[in-house]
Amino acid sequence: MSSPLGVRVLWPPSPEIAAPASQIPHPPHAAAAAAMQGEDARYLKRKVKGGNIDVHPSEKALIVQYEVEATILGEMGDPMLGERKECQKIIRLKSLNANTDIISLARKVVEECKLIHPSKLSEVEQLLYYLQNRRDSLSGKEKKEKSSKPKDPPPFEGMEIDEVANINDMDEYIELLYEDIADKVRGSALILQLARNPDNLEELLLNETALGALARVLREDWKQSVELATNIIYIFFCFSSFSQFHGLITHYKIGALCMNIIDHELKRHELWQEELSKKKKAVDEDPENQTLRKDYEKTFKKYQGLVVKQEQLLRVALYLLLNLAEDTRTELKMRNKNIVHMLVKALDRDNFELLILVVSFLKKLSIFMENKNDMVEMDIVEKLVKMIPCEHEDLLNITLRLLLNLSFDTGLRNKMVQVGLLPKLTALLGNDNYKQIAMCVLYHISMDDRFKSMFAYTDCIPQLMKMLFECSDERIDLELISFCINLAANKRNVQLICEGNGLKMLMKRALKFKDPLLMKMIRNISQHDGPTKNLFIDYVGDLAAQISNDEEEEFVIECLGTLANLTIPDLDWELVLKEYKLVPYLKDKLKPGAAEDDLVLEVVIMIGTVSMDDSCAALLAKSGIIPALIELLNAQQEDDEFVCQIIYVFYQMVFHQATRDVIIKETQAPAYLIDLMHDKNNEIRKVCDNTLDIIAEYDEEWAKKIQSEKFRWHNSQWLEMVESRQMDESEQYLYGDDRIEPYIHEGDILERPDLFYNSDGLIASEGAISPDFFNDYHLQNGDVVGQHSFPGSLGMDGFGQPVGILGRPVTAYGFRPDEPYYYVYGS
Repeated sequence: MSSPLGVRVLWPPSPEIAAPASQIPHPPHAAAAAAMQGEDARYLKRKVKGGNIDVHPSEKALIVQYEVEATILGEMGDPMLGERKECQKIIRLKSLNANTDIISLARKVVEECKLIHPSKLSEVEQLLYYLQNRRDSLSGKEKKEKSSKPKDPPPFEGMEIDEVANINDMDEYIELLYEDIADKVRGSALILQLARNPDNLEELLLNETALGALARVLREDWKQSVELATNIIYIFFCFSSFSQFHGLITHYKIGALCMNIIDHELKRHELWQEELSKKKKAVDEDPENQTLRKDYEKTFKKYQGLVVKQEQLLRVALYLLLNLAEDTRTELKMRNKNIVHMLVKALDRDNFELLILVVSFLKKLSIFMENKNDMVEMDIVEKLVKMIPCEHEDLLNITLRLLLNLSFDTGLRNKMVQVGLLPKLTALLGNDNYKQIAMCVLYHISMDDRFKSMFAYTDCIPQLMKMLFECSDERIDLELISFCINLAANKRNVQLICEGNGLKMLMKRALKFKDPLLMKMIRNISQHDGPTKNLFIDYVGDLAAQISNDEEEEFVIECLGTLANLTIPDLDWELVLKEYKLVPYLKDKLKPGAAEDDLVLEVVIMIGTVSMDDSCAALLAKSGIIPALIELLNAQQEDDEFVCQIIYVFYQMVFHQATRDVIIKETQAPAYLIDLMHDKNNEIRKVCDNTLDIIAEYDEEWAKKIQSEKFRWHNSQWLEMVESRQMDESEQYLYGDDRIEPYIHEGDILERPDLFYNSDGLIASEGAISPDFFNDYHLQNGDVVGQHSFPGSLGMDGFGQPVGILGRPVTAYGFRPDEPYYYVYGS
């Protein structure tokens, strides 16, 4: 078995030789067989055969594959026992750099490594050329994977003994486990030496006596010696590095024992700190007392020594548990024993290697909601914030990854902002090692509208703009552009984005590479009223030129959406429609099934925007777009968004005399609007009511139909309510002690006109509305003569206030103008 930390060669490679067997150690797994035939075995024949050569995936090194065949020969030269093993040798090229002479280096490698045949010189040269030109960034993934896994625990006090362990002396080491504590520490240290070599693990696995003794000693004596506990747990940790040995650790219940040990040690640490703080407080209260000071200093030194040993124990125990947690069932058992609380407590330590392990474990656990909730209870974000930034690269990297997992939770994102992580993460955007992961966390934070504006008070946006403009690929990194799209939804951020030539550069790149995501960012920028929207006047032509069947549909959708946002009064939409022949395109896309729904919806919104211009509205009406919209309304009647936006187009068109007559007299649009008056969607009802109010002002016939429908609906609601509250004999009174008869005089409620009128006209808000209300108004050249108090009508409302144009309804895209433009009509 090969070690995961390097290459272990069982026999040194050499040409075929024969040597006395007594001078050559037997392979561990062949030891028993060789011992049985020791009397007859005289010679060992070894043959080495070279194999393939390849480059190391992450280091500047060559890997040489070779095969070793070993045969034990009898006295007469006949083979008695043979074995074949595949090995590899790593040739590290530390001096290799951009100026190295590859031909000379290849010749030197072939000369010094007997495993490489001279005929492979040209192959070695090619591999060296590749290594010389390979960029470090290519191995970034391997580096991340390497850094995300903690290093194995180093040798520590208790392991450092002068003896060299031998697998053949295992019986002696087992006997030491039955002596006093010092001998137990020595015996466990020698067994640990053997266990650290992966080649010995299979043989140790077969020695049930040794494993049983180790488990027993750990269970009985772990409180008596930290070194002893650390050694034995380390032995089982060596087994835990290989999944096939996890059953052994479970059998001896080492995992549960480690949980108890960790819990005990964390509580001991709290007691030590408490004792130390008491003595520190005593010294602070009486600084002149040298006895107290010396006692405190002595206790502090002792505390430091104890903490070092304890952290070694915690580290190896936690690492063993981390390996066992590969099995989610085992991980669940750990969670039930409060592993998350223990790990979060351990975050208060200062040992970098221990912290890397703890944070790695927490990162693994954090993907399950129950574990994440436990972390929330322990205020994990407050503990992690101290590690950002930190000097230790691996710790910073794994902490950012844990924060990324936690940032999927809305509450934890709030906490991250509260503890001041936003500027700290923003500062990491300038570091290539952490830029990507920091950006992902910031992207999650930017999803919340409450926090978008906070980015304006950091140097985040200038850094992001720099990254955008320096990106050499046609498509910008997904994380970067997604982050920018989110930030562009905030007005203050947009002002920073557009500073200088920001918008110009974005438009230039988007139009050059036809990037739909970059255009989505520009679309978000265009939705904000104010100076930034006026900047788009220079790009209307460029955007309109993209609206064609030749371009990618996603890109066209974003260009259409951007144009539809440009509700700029001075913009000549008629010229744009004619210059770029957009009317046929828009009309064609309205046909059911002509395009994907997303594109059709943007076309409808675009028509709603250009219809604000009376000449454009007339142009569109002449082209036959209104019947096409009605047909689309029929086809998409189940889709609230389509219905709402199509009604908004009708709303815009009834403002203009040229299109008003077409809508009212030549189409069935008012009938559809009447049907939608009482739709369950609030936005649809609002747009529909306002549109019908305007139609009612200009057409007496439709006014009566509309009022009759409102009247019928209102009274049907009232009657339904009355019917639903009919009293039986046991429930005589509906309101306290008053009978209902005095209110309706035991007659038909419709015969009570005084409920609906006062001396000035309609009582608008409470009673039902009379169908005879529309009887006294006149039209002259399409304008109202003599205003009245019909609520929501064109001109002045019932309170003498001017009524403006309804703002565009909210779309699924999330657009709503910040400050809708108001057009005032009336005298």
